[in-house]
Amino acid sequence: MADGVHQVDLSTCDLEPIHIIGRIQSFGWLLSFSSDWIINHVSLNCEELFGAPARDMVGLPAMQFLSPDAMHDVRTRLQVLGGASTVERVFEVDLRGDGRLFDMAIHVSGRSYVLEIEPHEGGRRRDFVSYVRPMIDRLRQSTSIEQLCASAARHLRGLTGFDRVMVYRFEGDGAGEVVAESLNGMVDSFKGMHFPASDIPAQARRLYTRNMLRIISDVNDPTVPIHPVTDPNGDPLDLSMSGLRAVSPIHVEYLRNMGVKASMSVSIMRRGKLWGLMACHHYSPLTLSYSVRTASELFGEFFAYLLEQKETDFALEQRSASMRLHDEMMSRVAAGGSLLEAFEDFSESIGRVIPFDGIIGWVDGRFVSHGSTPSEAQFSELARFLNTAGASTVWSTDTIAAVYAPAAEWADRAAGLLALPVSRSPRDYIVLFRREQLREVNWAGNPEKAIELGPNGPRLTPRKSFEIWKEERRGQSRPWTEEETLAADALRVTLLEVVLRLADAAHVEREQATRQQDMLIAELNHRVRNILNLIRGLVTQSKEGASTIDEFAEIVGSRIHALARAHDQVTQKDWTPSSLYDLIRTETAAYVSDSAERVVIDGPDALVAPSAFTTLALVFHELMTNSCKYGALSDSRGTVTVTLDRGDDGSLEIDWRESDGPPVKTPTRRGFGSTIIERTIPHELGGSASVIYPPEGMKALFLIPADHIASFETPSPSEDRPAPPVPEAADLAGTLQDGIALIVEDNVIIAMEAEDVLRGLGFNDCRIEGAVASAMALVESGGVSFAMLDVNLGKDTSEPVAQALLARGVPFIFASGYGERSLMSGAFKGVPVVTKPYGEREVRAAIGRLKRG
Repeated sequence: MADGVHQVDLSTCDLEPIHIIGRIQSFGWLLSFSSDWIINHVSLNCEELFGAPARDMVGLPAMQFLSPDAMHDVRTRLQVLGGASTVERVFEVDLRGDGRLFDMAIHVSGRSYVLEIEPHEGGRRRDFVSYVRPMIDRLRQSTSIEQLCASAARHLRGLTGFDRVMVYRFEGDGAGEVVAESLNGMVDSFKGMHFPASDIPAQARRLYTRNMLRIISDVNDPTVPIHPVTDPNGDPLDLSMSGLRAVSPIHVEYLRNMGVKASMSVSIMRRGKLWGLMACHHYSPLTLSYSVRTASELFGEFFAYLLEQKETDFALEQRSASMRLHDEMMSRVAAGGSLLEAFEDFSESIGRVIPFDGIIGWVDGRFVSHGSTPSEAQFSELARFLNTAGASTVWSTDTIAAVYAPAAEWADRAAGLLALPVSRSPRDYIVLFRREQLREVNWAGNPEKAIELGPNGPRLTPRKSFEIWKEERRGQSRPWTEEETLAADALRVTLLEVVLRLADAAHVEREQATRQQDMLIAELNHRVRNILNLIRGLVTQSKEGASTIDEFAEIVGSRIHALARAHDQVTQKDWTPSSLYDLIRTETAAYVSDSAERVVIDGPDALVAPSAFTTLALVFHELMTNSCKYGALSDSRGTVTVTLDRGDDGSLEIDWRESDGPPVKTPTRRGFGSTIIERTIPHELGGSASVIYPPEGMKALFLIPADHIASFETPSPSEDRPAPPVPEAADLAGTLQDGIALIVEDNVIIAMEAEDVLRGLGFNDCRIEGAVASAMALVESGGVSFAMLDVNLGKDTSEPVAQALLARGVPFIFASGYGERSLMSGAFKGVPVVTKPYGEREVRAAIGRLKRG
């Protein structure tokens, strides 16, 4: 380096005291007081809140400014405060006794207690924390770590409204990579970008391990000073756990260079270490209420738990593969084989667990190789180097030439190695090699920060460009993962046993492991059976009858909707006995609505107890769907006759007969649907079921005990007109899809589900609104061609939105958890309703009714 140029390294950033910055963001207020309630620090904007000069508040008792109720809440939270790295929150506090509500957070800072105050979110209350559980439930459905991260980014963006949400994973050197993101469609993608360690310096990463959420509402906020700057001992107030803490000027400059106006970070912790961040960007100022931030922090903690679960599952899979490899090798040794005699077979087995490009066996001075490796002479020298790398431990590197210079001679054959010592003395090895893998790393700008000379000497300045900056890395192989290293260590033990001929001991150990595994499986099965509920059972069992994912979803969805229809029928009767006639008519309308007259019901109507109603609903659902697929209703001429009769003891006899359909045969296999038909009534209701398959049509006879039947009545004639067929998605094309599809729903999970359904039906521009005011604004702006309205929106309803759409002639449908009875009057009597839970078929049918007028 030339004379006169100062050497500047990353410690310049790492030494910035961001935790004692002495300022807070202006959307809140801060008080700090001692254990005897004497105020020792205040933010200078406290005068607008307390009506007294902020500087004059220092040295006065806190109870002089806080209401008795507020003091009670603070004392209560102090009682349960866990320690220096915990924060207690209180919502809707009457801080001054004047009726104004605030949210508060309190934490320990040194020998003081810090009280942070923010305005409480006014208007309609929304329990954002309750959103977290269904969000996590959806995350649990992810089948991979990549899918889990992408789903987490999407859900956090839905909860907070940020323009960009990224899942950012730290690497070993402190640099990071964006592994998943969710965008609003108007901002650039950062996915796959790498950011150098200096972008998030060490002291910031330390803070992220203590304070799980960091919010910056406006990078142009002038911020508010804290008075006094230091305490009588000369120490500034530590704001490590503060939610209002102001931002480092360097970081503000960094965000401005990126064009970001507001940001939030949620820590992702794994086993006490910072795995990464959920980093959020917004391109205009954005202030989130404390309740939303609390929900975001809770979501981040649950996501970290699920992430660890997924990584653990992957590690267990690797461990299982290692165990299978162990058993395979031990079986060969027990049969009298040796390691080098079957080296090629051993190599193939190892490669299934730890991928490699070449492998060398070096046992008792004998050399065996396979694939891309150094020569015997070259490895002989390498073995002496490996002898110094550590005794009885796995040793690995992805750049062998960096630590062993002679490796440059065979760099074209191998760049990384993983060595497994398999004897005590002399030192024998199995060594796996990987070739060079040219890596192209995309950095978000040049990772080298520029040096700027200022009044305090040289400092590192944030990058002003975030254009892609490509770096090529040579001489490196694909890295050996932690799971591969653990598998290699397990393999080392196995190979050591092979060399030492410990087949007998290994056999005993394997038998013991098998017994322990059997015990664990038995215990697991016992617990799983205890916690499976009805829906989980349906999902698990239904997969046997499906050959594709779509078919599986259709089967499970139809069974769940059959239960939902039965539940609606029972709840409409206020949980009193319900009509079996109505149940059969409902199932008929769902599947053969265009020819309902082909299903004939005869005999007295039976009012069935609610406890048995859902059981019968599942049975009739399976009977109806089987008939539509394979039986009488699959033919245009076939009919089904259902005869109900009362037994002498008050029991119910159900006779199901199919005729005039295609010839039937006895099934060669029993699916889950057949199991429901034949076993559910005997098992759950104590009745009986008999099913036969004569060629002229299936016949089934069921007996329901009297204690499940409330009474028998004369059936009322069906007033239901045949329902029109459900249109296909392609039949819905038209003017409805040309404009904006408005979804008014205050539950973000259901809203995203509705968005997926509408997009599948051809609506390209879907807008989600969770409140009446924002929905009305969108309607009044024009361009809405269709709307789907949730009836209940917390304390409000969507009626004003419906009135506005009605006045403009915009077609819409309702989605309701209350059933159709709540909307069958007034101006909305003819509006189609889909009842929750709904699926794509129900929405298609409702839109089809709209298009028919």
